[in-house]
Amino acid sequence: MVRISEGLKKMKLFSMYIDGAWREPEGGEWLDSLDPATGEAWARIPRGRAADAMRAAEAAHLAFTQGPWSRMRPTARGALLRKLADLLARDAHVLAELDVRDNGKPIAELRKQFGYLPEHWHYYAGLADKVESHVIPVDRPGVLNFTRFEPVGVVLAITPWNSPLPIASWKIAPALAAGCTVILKPSEHASASTLHFCSLVEEAGFPPGVVNVVTGYGAEVAAPLVEDPRVAKITFTGGEAGGRAVYELAAKHLKPVLLELGGKSPVVVFDDADLAKAVPATLAGIYSSSGQSCVAGSRLLLQRGIHDEFMRRLLEAAQRIEVGAPQLDGTTMGPISTRAQYDAVRRRIEEARADGAKQLLGTEALPRGCEQGWYVPPTVFADVEPDMRLWKEEVFGPVLAVIAFDSEEEAVRLANDSEYGLAAGVWTQDISRGLRMSEAIQAGTVWINAYRGVSSMTPLGGYKKSGFGRENGSEAMREYLQVKSVWVEFQ
Repeated sequence: MVRISEGLKKMKLFSMYIDGAWREPEGGEWLDSLDPATGEAWARIPRGRAADAMRAAEAAHLAFTQGPWSRMRPTARGALLRKLADLLARDAHVLAELDVRDNGKPIAELRKQFGYLPEHWHYYAGLADKVESHVIPVDRPGVLNFTRFEPVGVVLAITPWNSPLPIASWKIAPALAAGCTVILKPSEHASASTLHFCSLVEEAGFPPGVVNVVTGYGAEVAAPLVEDPRVAKITFTGGEAGGRAVYELAAKHLKPVLLELGGKSPVVVFDDADLAKAVPATLAGIYSSSGQSCVAGSRLLLQRGIHDEFMRRLLEAAQRIEVGAPQLDGTTMGPISTRAQYDAVRRRIEEARADGAKQLLGTEALPRGCEQGWYVPPTVFADVEPDMRLWKEEVFGPVLAVIAFDSEEEAVRLANDSEYGLAAGVWTQDISRGLRMSEAIQAGTVWINAYRGVSSMTPLGGYKKSGFGRENGSEAMREYLQVKSVWVEFQ
């Protein structure tokens, strides 16, 4: 629920959604949500505490074990998800406008993102009653053995600020389709669209306790929920440090965790690539969402024969990127979503210069109107060495590092020279080489002659320190189901 507080100069005031009702925070405290384009507060969200978290855990537990959700047939669950998908389509413009203020993503990008989101929910609505058991021909006479797939229980979903509701949907749509109940803990920096989403959950007619949202800081809300015995599984998207903290805490209680963490994704361009397609795709791969994407193509590997021509085209095109107010239709790159991340990106740029990397783009003045916000222009570094921090560690901003290579073997070595393994791109007109590279590169997703394509139907997840478990596709449904083997002796 959103209310206007007269005492806060018409600032939006949100409430938490727990057990089918809108609730004030137990401690009576609120957090400012800051507009990245101006640095000014535009809304307030509840600062949840352990008491709020426990109330949500109890509601989700009762809904799963005793409420109508526990008795609802899969087809009926799918019908509710379908109704929610239609409401998401109706309110797509509202959700886009909320995220423009909350995380600074350009409105044109958000319209596309929220325009597709209902399809994600329709996909899992269709999967809800497609979970089929198996009869196993065991090696014993007179025995019938079959499996059952049952929901794991209460799921805690901890989501980031870069794409708040879409990433939350990656988690909760398959969890709900599987029959689980959910507690959402969105980032304290971007909770608005998730809280509006709860009004649609309510309107769709979901039973109380099936979907709950508790806002606030991780240590005060998420940590108690990770430890709560009523929570059966945790799914987390965010940085490596946060994921490690959640994983360690969950391990103390032997709870399964799905982690989608950082990336340092390589884009490998061979001499025979179609540069007319590869250049704009490379730009979109790093500068969409101001580089604040786990799959951002932040490492560019150019085969030496096309290096100079590719760089000429890339720098020319990058200078045409429209940096500005995210509410404007013509803006193609907005601000960094949080002040802390803005400061971190600026530090990494300064560090790259000090390490000897050559900055080819990003030193020019920002456009007028961007002085108060957390803007970083499109930035490109050449003369990057593989041992530089810029090459090895995630920046999570609009910063591209470029290296030249000679052979396919060298490209594989450089691409895999990372602790991360979330995504990669390969550009070549030799399909055999493209397929060889897709096998050799250690990443959960490899695009050949494309980049940053995502579908609800195909799994997304990482290798190495990029995490484990899969979101999207039928693989995501399996994350929220557990298998039971049933034996029947009939002789």
